[in-house]
Amino acid sequence: MTSIVRAEAVSGQSGQPARSAPSGRADRDASADGRSTQAAELAPRARLFPSLAAVYRAQLSRARVARIPLLFVATFQSVGIMVLMRGVVDGGSEARAVVAGSSVLVVAFVALNLLAQYFGQLRAGGGLDHYATLPVPPAAVVLGAAGAYASFTVPGTIVTAVAGSVLFGLPMAHLWVLVAVIPLSGAALSGLGAALGLLAPRQELATLLGQLGMSAALLLGVLPANRLPEPIGWARDLLPSTYGVEALARSFDAHPDWAVVTLDLAVCAVVGVLSLAVAAWAYRRAAVR
Repeated sequence: MTSIVRAEAVSGQSGQPARSAPSGRADRDASADGRSTQAAELAPRARLFPSLAAVYRAQLSRARVARIPLLFVATFQSVGIMVLMRGVVDGGSEARAVVAGSSVLVVAFVALNLLAQYFGQLRAGGGLDHYATLPVPPAAVVLGAAGAYASFTVPGTIVTAVAGSVLFGLPMAHLWVLVAVIPLSGAALSGLGAALGLLAPRQELATLLGQLGMSAALLLGVLPANRLPEPIGWARDLLPSTYGVEALARSFDAHPDWAVVTLDLAVCAVVGVLSLAVAAWAYRRAAVR
């Protein structure tokens, strides 16, 4: 009854049967008012270097308080190893190898061991889900965390190298090589540590792998290469930090062969790029699982 009355009222006013509004009327009205009905575009993805700087600052501020005591432990450990080796090694090439290996061991303790534990804990606790929601490239997360952890090794490595030079009577004129040795060795070991932490199926296994990696850096880097059996020497050549150790050890010579030093640093840089690339791939693999 109600529908008949309404239809008659409308037809009586216009003399024409009632017609519904065209389906595109709302779109034409919106176009007439200058309003667009298209969906807004998403914001562009963050670029690599600004994202890297942001992640680096965040990681540096977060780990500053927690990692300083561990850095002290790493430095004390390396200096203690040199004191023990002082009773076995008198000087020469063996002393240079001990000082160089102990100095790079500080980098291995922080950049390899602690970073493997950090990414293992991050994966186990669901922290990767937070980073996966950010519009930053995966490489920025890995490089930012690796750079922050490697930055903590600078004071300890310098203190260890100076203390070892004094202990064994080595010249310190070319210790500026640490400017290249620390970041390149740190990149290689950080990439390896991040990859171990991200690829380990369990947090406990990531911690174990980080400890084993640091132990390998200790045994294969501190002990003189000429005293190692040949098969173990092959394993030493595969360790990323070996080339940083060799470059620093050669810098203690009175007249270093800078061509060989540069070659060692170049190999260390290539290994660092490859290890960080593997770590970025491992991050993408772990973030989507």
